[in-house]
Formats: sequence, C-alpha cells, structure tokens
Amino acid sequence: MIKSTHFLNQLSNWVWSYPLLLLLVGTGLLYSVLLRGLQFRYLFYSIKLIFSRHDETAPGDVSQFQSLMTAMSATIGIGSITGVATAVAAGGLGAIFWMWIVGFLGMATKYAEAILGIKYRTLDANGQMRGGPMYYLEKGLGWKGLALLFALAGSIAALTTGNMVQSNSVAVAFTHYVSIDRIWIGMVLSLLTGIVLLKGIKSIAWVTEYLVPLMASIYIIGGLVVICINYRLIPQGIYQIIHAAFNKQAAFGGFLGSSILFAMRMGIARGIFSNEAGLGSSPIASAAARTDHPGTQAMISMSGAFIATFIVCTITGLVIAVTGVLGQFSANGIALNGSSMVIHGFNHSLPGSGWLVTIALMMFGYTTILGWAYYGEKCFEYLFGSHSIFFYRALYTTVVALGAVLGLDFIWSVSDISNALMCIPNLLGLIGLAFVVKQESDSFIKGIKPSKVRT
Repeated sequence: MIKSTHFLNQLSNWVWSYPLLLLLVGTGLLYSVLLRGLQFRYLFYSIKLIFSRHDETAPGDVSQFQSLMTAMSATIGIGSITGVATAVAAGGLGAIFWMWIVGFLGMATKYAEAILGIKYRTLDANGQMRGGPMYYLEKGLGWKGLALLFALAGSIAALTTGNMVQSNSVAVAFTHYVSIDRIWIGMVLSLLTGIVLLKGIKSIAWVTEYLVPLMASIYIIGGLVVICINYRLIPQGIYQIIHAAFNKQAAFGGFLGSSILFAMRMGIARGIFSNEAGLGSSPIASAAARTDHPGTQAMISMSGAFIATFIVCTITGLVIAVTGVLGQFSANGIALNGSSMVIHGFNHSLPGSGWLVTIALMMFGYTTILGWAYYGEKCFEYLFGSHSIFFYRALYTTVVALGAVLGLDFIWSVSDISNALMCIPNLLGLIGLAFVVKQESDSFIKGIKPSKVRT
C-alpha cells in the first residue's frame, strides 16, 4: 500500500503540473474576458435568482433550486472543509489564496458549463433529462472519443472523489470522538445511500434540498463565531495567506514541504474539488433543472461556486489561520490534517464545538455521496445504456463502505487523478464551444430587464 500510495502521489503531482493548471486557469480567463467579467457584473443578480420563483412547467426533472442543491451537495462540505485543510497541510496557507483565484475564474467557467449542459441535454428512455460534458462534446463538437473519455473518468471519479473521499472523511471525523471500527460507519452510510438511490434524481434532490441549506448555515455560523472570538488575529491570518502564496515556506509550513508552485497546485486542485468549476460534474445536475433558458440556470450555478469558495472555504481557511492549528499534533503525536485539523481549530476557541464540525461533515459527506452518485450514474449510462444504472448503483453503494477504511493519502491521490482526467476533455470542450456559450449568454442577458440587474 505504501509503494502504491507513493506512486499515486507522484502521478497526481504530474497530472496537476503546469499544463493542466494553465489549461484550467486559461479557460477561466477566456470566459472571464469573453463574457466581460459576467461573474462580477451579475453576482448579486445570480444570488437573487436562487430565491426567486421560476416556471415549474418548464422542461426538466427537478426545480432549479433542487438542481443547485444537488450540485452544491457535491461541493459544499468535504471539499470545503477537509479539502481546504489537506491543501493547507500540504501546501501551506498560501493554498487558500490560490483557491480564491481559481474561484473567481471558476465562476465564469461554471456559468459556461451550465449553459452547455442544458443546451445539449436530451431525454433518455425513461423520459428523464440527461446532459453534461459527454453530450456537448459529442453533439456540439462531434468529439465522440473525448465524450467517452469524460464519461469513463466521471464514472471512476464518482467512486473516488464523490464516494470514498466522503465516507473516509466522515469516518475519520466520527472516530475522533467515538471509538468504533470505521467499517461500521461505512456500512451505515452504504445502507442510507442505497435507500435514496433507489428512486433516482428526484429522491436525491428532495434530500439535498433540505439537508444542504441547513448544514451549510450551521457550519457557516459556527465558523464565524470562532473567527469573531479571534477577531484580533484576522488581519494577521489574511496576511499569512497572501504572504505564503508568493513566498517559499519552511517544511513545517506544510508538512510535505511547501513552495510557491506547490501551494498553487494544491490550492487549484482543492479549489476544483470544492467548487467543481471546470471539472464537468455540475452541468450534469444543471441539465436536470426545469428551466426555459440555459442562462437562468447558468446564473444560479455560478452563484453556487461563489458560495462554496468565497464563503465556506474562506471560513474554513480563516479558522485554521486564526486558531494556529497548522503544524500542531494530536494527542497521539500525529500531525493534524484533514477534518481533524478543522475540528481542533473549533475546539481551540469553543471547547466541545468540534462536534459541530463532525455533524456537519457527516451530513455534508452523505449529501455529497448522493450528488456524485447521480453524476457517476449518468456517465455510466452514457457508456453502457439505461439498463446499466442498477448495476452502477449497486457498485456505488458497496464502495461507500470500502472508502471508510482506506488511508486518506491513498484516496486523495486517486481523487486528484480522476478529477484531472475529467477536467481535460471538459476544458477542451468548453474552449471549442466558447462562442456558442457567448451567443446563448448574450441572448439571455438581452432579455433581462435593467431593473432586475441593479444591485
């Protein structure tokens, strides 16, 4: 296992090196320029759309809010809590700064993904919507080979990024307080997952519609309380984040030893895991939304990226910065990492409040497992047809228990690699269809009344 983990770490470092980072950032820059900074100009309008009433008779399987919550169930939570902590542990506090950068650019990318996801969606044999990069790669560009590659990578990524990473983080967080074999936690999660997956997207959307806003609110409030208790250290924490992004750090600044490039790589990789911009997963959920124009759901999807990165991730990063838990060790002499670092940060200022993080991680991890189940299912359906869905659901449910007992480093390495294999074909498709996105976006924006846009 040690040799395989080392190999996977090296492979992860290779796939997330300069070429992919440049492709990812370049795509975000392309859309930021092409759409004239749409993510800034229409930010408040996009947030307003979340709480607006929409046409429930429009084509689609779930409401636009449910579609957003399904997508956010796969972003807010483990990626925004454990993902941020692992990035900081490996790349130092500077990784948070690079999360912010990729977050700003990613908002434009996520807007484009949603537009294409809805524009090229189709009905399956059961009368349900299906869409995503595999469909706009094939129908929009005629790139069947890349469509198949994305679907294959998406099927695998769902089993790792959206499944094993989540169950592992939930198990680690729970056993921080309760002495219990992690396999039992995995088995309970597996059972709960299987129950919901039996009814597909509508059941997933119904669960996430209630759990995601509730747990996000509880975690955000708790994090703000911790930050406010240490309010004198906020300027210092922000300075450390920015300073570390452009300066080499001693090995203890990140337990693996940090450099500017490594902090950048970790920040971008975990930033993608947190908001999924450029990954190609969220347009699969967007395609299921009831909407009369791709632009409406694209705006809503863009706001989700803002919430995941600039609210939840920032709160996690500031909790770590102001409580000084980076570089500390547990009672067992193990360097704090992942969810244990965040839990320790909460307990540092509010003794006993680590339970809040544990409960949040459990709920977030569960909803993320559900959201990614839908992503993986649709990718698998594209590869093997509708009759394969039941097999994939059974496999997915089984893997939940396995993820709870595997090592964190091993799972994160596999997760990073599978994410990269999704990013590459999706980003190429986004670049190839850039002017299609612009035409759809211009059409939508022209129909917005000026009074509705004012903020």
